[in-house]
Amino acid sequence: MERPCLRSAPFKKILIANRGEIALRILCACKDLGIATVAVYSEADRYGLPVRFADEAICIGPAKSARSYLDIPSIISAAEITNVDAIHPGYGFLSENARFAEVCETSGIKFIGPKPDVIQQMGVKEHARAMMRDAGVPILPGSEGVIKTEQEGLETAEAIGYPVIVKASAGGGGRGMRVVNGAAELPALLVQAQQEAGAAFGCPDVYIEKFVRGPRHIEFQVLADQHGNVAILGERECSIQRRHQKLLEESPSPALQPDVRCRVSEKLRDAMRAVGYTNAGTVEFLMDETGNLYFIEVNARIQVEHPVTEMTTGVDLVKSQILVAAGETLPDILGGPIKPQGHAIECRINAENPETFAPSPGRITGLNLPGGIGVRVDTAAYSDCVIPPYYDSLLAKLIVHGRDRAEAIERMKRALDMFIVEGIYTSIPLHKRILADADFAAGKFDTNFIQRFLPREKPGRNGG
Repeated sequence: MERPCLRSAPFKKILIANRGEIALRILCACKDLGIATVAVYSEADRYGLPVRFADEAICIGPAKSARSYLDIPSIISAAEITNVDAIHPGYGFLSENARFAEVCETSGIKFIGPKPDVIQQMGVKEHARAMMRDAGVPILPGSEGVIKTEQEGLETAEAIGYPVIVKASAGGGGRGMRVVNGAAELPALLVQAQQEAGAAFGCPDVYIEKFVRGPRHIEFQVLADQHGNVAILGERECSIQRRHQKLLEESPSPALQPDVRCRVSEKLRDAMRAVGYTNAGTVEFLMDETGNLYFIEVNARIQVEHPVTEMTTGVDLVKSQILVAAGETLPDILGGPIKPQGHAIECRINAENPETFAPSPGRITGLNLPGGIGVRVDTAAYSDCVIPPYYDSLLAKLIVHGRDRAEAIERMKRALDMFIVEGIYTSIPLHKRILADADFAAGKFDTNFIQRFLPREKPGRNGG
């Protein structure tokens, strides 16, 4: 059962600076609180459900993100024209853009997220690593800061011990990352990572840390108010992923021991309080084969997979974000200690070919969404809508909750069978294969798990 949030209408009007399912999700939270909404949209999203259901809607530019959803002046202008009190950025786009958060503040508009300086600090990974290390959170052995030269990189890697991974300081999603198995490989891979980081994030800085082979990816949900209260709302298992992009998430992790969960949660409370973190955020870890956790990064925003935490805790994270931004305290918002119940799984339903992973934009000619007890679908898709080719391929999120993991798996199988999308390819067949896998059912997997489902590369002309 969802926990009650005490007050309603902490803001009169909120602009939603996003699109698709997360825009609709935020819109629903605003309506639950009695808050008027403004949707912004690109020309490609003119007929989207956020535009239909928002109280007001403003076109902010053409289809390309750089000229619409990433155009700060256009979004601020829309906010000023509609006289909103706050802006919710969702995830992606400008959600972790410290400059956007700062512009909101200087414009007298509340940014629903962490403070600009905290976003800036968390976005620079070596700074975040240092903060976590100082708070006693375990981190992977790595460079003290940015690697400037090839020689510095070689010396650092030698001290850590191969294999190592070169990672972009100001990014994520697998870009600007290279695994290095030996000294001979490092010079070329270091340059590649720097070039890719510069092109993707506008910053070529990289750092080096120990590479863990076959890790699990575990993340903790954080919620912090403006009065020094910090809540850790359990963890999510995010190891089922392709090219560092998550495909399936669940909570709790089938591999995390209770004592480790408690110990890390306590350390995270201290760390997030020490850096002055406010609002929702996620702290991500790698787990090695012996069950040890190592900090990798902070995502200073709501996550795509937040519904699995909502399903196990009964906490509406998006409503909580809004109430925190309005100055409410966590004791009032949460109503008491949180004890997660049962097990939740989320499958990301992407508009892509399940065999090749190629995007599959186009018109949905038929759609049936699953239902029944313990089933939730977050989507902005509808029959006869057009999935544009300009944005992320996420079409919907299918979330289920059960008394335990076994029931959740069976419920997800049933829901996937009832989820019908016609006219385009989706990742539903891939998820069915994952759910039917014996190792997945046993909880025996790591971040390399999905490799068994990928088509083998065809040999080259020389048989390589």
